[in-house]
Amino acid sequence: MKLKSQINHVIKEAFSKANIDEEPISVSESTKPEFGDYQFNGAMALSKKLRKNPREIAQQIIDNLDLTHVIVKAEIAGPGFINLWLDPLWVASLCETARNDERLSVAKRESPIKVVVDYSGPNMAKQMHVGHLRSTIIGDTLANLLTFLGDEVIRQNHIGDWGTQFGMLIAYLEEKGEDGSVSLKDLEQFYKDAKGRFDADEDFANKAREYVVKIQSGDAQCLELWQKFIDISLGHCEEVYDKLNVKLTRDDVRAESFYNDDLGSVIKDLETKGTLQESDGAQCVFLEGDEIPVIVQKGDGGYLYATTDLSALRYRANTLGAKRISYVVDARQGGHFKQVFRVAKEAGFVAEDVKLEHIAFGTMMDKGGKPFKTRDGGTVKLIDLLDEAVVKAKAAIKDKDEYSELEVEDLAKIIGIGAVKYADLSINRESNYIFNWDKMLSFEGNTSLYMQYAYARIQSIFRRFDADIKGGIIIGDALEQRLAVMLLRFEDVLERAALDAAPNQITTYLYDLVTLFMRFYEQNPILKEGVDEATKMSRLQLADLTAKTIKQGLDILGIQVVNRL
Repeated sequence: MKLKSQINHVIKEAFSKANIDEEPISVSESTKPEFGDYQFNGAMALSKKLRKNPREIAQQIIDNLDLTHVIVKAEIAGPGFINLWLDPLWVASLCETARNDERLSVAKRESPIKVVVDYSGPNMAKQMHVGHLRSTIIGDTLANLLTFLGDEVIRQNHIGDWGTQFGMLIAYLEEKGEDGSVSLKDLEQFYKDAKGRFDADEDFANKAREYVVKIQSGDAQCLELWQKFIDISLGHCEEVYDKLNVKLTRDDVRAESFYNDDLGSVIKDLETKGTLQESDGAQCVFLEGDEIPVIVQKGDGGYLYATTDLSALRYRANTLGAKRISYVVDARQGGHFKQVFRVAKEAGFVAEDVKLEHIAFGTMMDKGGKPFKTRDGGTVKLIDLLDEAVVKAKAAIKDKDEYSELEVEDLAKIIGIGAVKYADLSINRESNYIFNWDKMLSFEGNTSLYMQYAYARIQSIFRRFDADIKGGIIIGDALEQRLAVMLLRFEDVLERAALDAAPNQITTYLYDLVTLFMRFYEQNPILKEGVDEATKMSRLQLADLTAKTIKQGLDILGIQVVNRL
């Protein structure tokens, strides 16, 4: 239900009746209840064009507004704002329809497109660390959101599985003389040990360099060892994905090695188009207005990240047929992607109508405002962080005696993982943020626990009621009107969040919705003695629609709800 578009249509009709030959700007949500449900602020912008006082223009619009169905009241405020009140009967009927629809009246797009979302991107040489958290959960949320809205989403996990370090790693794995199931349990330690051998023993280092060449030339034995390393490494990643409740699978993996055979043709095609220039022995693309060139091949013939990314871009645009390609990668890579996108478009690897975007994000910080590290300054393994979240969530669960040991474990997993994800998704993705256990596991404020608690509270209402709901929704007062209108804004919020690739717009909406519902719950009793039957049934339906909206919103974020808390 695109609520804004319905209201905008009424405004547009008023423009037509008033003979105002301009396209009206979109309405906006009112900031305070006394200003109505929505505001139209376009009269000021028209003042110069029409050479009229903005209040006079606002009155002209109001005089031609249809106040019989969608909008029932309109008032001029200030220099020419128009405050709009929606018809409670219309709002109630839309809420009834949404409640009885499994998609909550959120339509699938009429013209869906193929979207590639590139996210997570772990390096197979090391275990996933906290630096991978943001890419993984922001990317998964964006993929979930676009899928829900009807686009055909192709998830891509561009893992680092190629390069010089792999000669060192497989040489060390071979030297250990076992299948890797023991050695590779701790990838960080395995990498350190292999690097230690590489630095200390020249014979081993030479062997590692030989293995790099053998891998790249397709040597069967080396490739078998390499594949074993990749399989075990991916197993570590899948354990993290399972804990995080993200939807990445092995089928979504498109590793650097996948594009290896195409890198030579990337260079040839750039050369054919006349865009390559040699600089200090390297093959480069110089972009107009950019002093730093894009190096695509080193003097020794080796390729770079830019080369692989160009190959991936044209594969995704031309083979997969994507019309939107989103890279969920650290903000520090902004310059790299800006250049690669320009080269891809100027070289004709990607058509002009394909949207290329870098979904940048900031850094997770500790309480001191420094990048999140272990006490000894090492990198925090992501799986350790998630395990700690479950332990801390278990401590936060009240009245444990009401649950079995298994129920406590399940609750702790849902609450703990949800807390970590929601805390990250609830801030502007481009901002750095402070990681704070106490804040994210609070029952108050914009946290997943606050959302889960509200959902559980509504479920407790229905456990007590336990009967069929009859009748319709009746908007009885201003608070119920605000809650109903807020519920109907869900699709508009999702569409905006999808356009901006901004999960925090969903979390902000959920927080506002739950805060409003909690006020409604306190001030408008549902099952209290003395509440008449029609009012009770109406409020039950509003509560039910609220719960369904919370659940759907959290589901898009990859967070589960709980029925009791």
